[in-house]
Amino acid sequence: MSALGGGSAGGEGINPAASLVALVIVLASVGIAYALYPAALIPLIGVIIGGMLISFGVHFVPVGGAPAAMGQAPGIATGVAMLAAGGGLAGLFGGAWAAEMGLWVALGAGAVGGGLLMAITCLMVNVVYVYSMGIPAASGKVDKDPITGDTYDGYRSQGTEGHGLPFISYVGGVIGGTLAGLGGTLIYLELLAVYEEALPTVLGMTPEGMSTLAVSLAGIFAVGMFLVAAVLTAYNITGTIEGPHDPKFKRWPRAVIGSSAACAACGLVAILLVVI
Repeated sequence: MSALGGGSAGGEGINPAASLVALVIVLASVGIAYALYPAALIPLIGVIIGGMLISFGVHFVPVGGAPAAMGQAPGIATGVAMLAAGGGLAGLFGGAWAAEMGLWVALGAGAVGGGLLMAITCLMVNVVYVYSMGIPAASGKVDKDPITGDTYDGYRSQGTEGHGLPFISYVGGVIGGTLAGLGGTLIYLELLAVYEEALPTVLGMTPEGMSTLAVSLAGIFAVGMFLVAAVLTAYNITGTIEGPHDPKFKRWPRAVIGSSAACAACGLVAILLVVI
């Protein structure tokens, strides 16, 4: 993420030059889409917003990686991109299932799907930590839970950065899954709208065949762009993060800027692939 403001140990600052480049990429992508297929303007903007929601949401998700597996750091014992993909894709599937019920119902279903998966995951992670490993939930970044006011000093083990999933991390995981599911669903719905309008003209297919192809293409590209945004955010986080109370959370503007540019370029390709 050096292009967005620093190396792997970077701070929270935003690189003005990199941000300008990202803005140029976004504006160029939007301009090309409007010039070649005006009806794709609003969908492409929706795709960009969806990518930004994904990137922002990933910063809420508590990820502990290998240290969490050994009870030496709070969070879920997996990587940022994998965990975000799990929550986001669950939301994407929920939103795709409800796509025929209208935009707002589908977005709500996607958000609930992502949040629900993270809620269940965080709950089962704490069950394993408490009842299998015998360790309490304790943050290594703050001495007191910002929501409940519980203190952690007396529960941290020596030589660790905390362990388990404190309540603030649990809430962060649910918020992150909700935002990621919402963003992934928005990308899918916007691409689906473009494909359903363009494919009959381009290919002259039957309505049944067109619908199947449109859903398949929208799903493939939505999953791909979701992973692009999640991996960019993982590089921005660099390792583990406890949730919204973690100092690394302040890095989110860099990832959101990078994801907006990446999703603008990917969304342009996904649209032009069908309409040209």
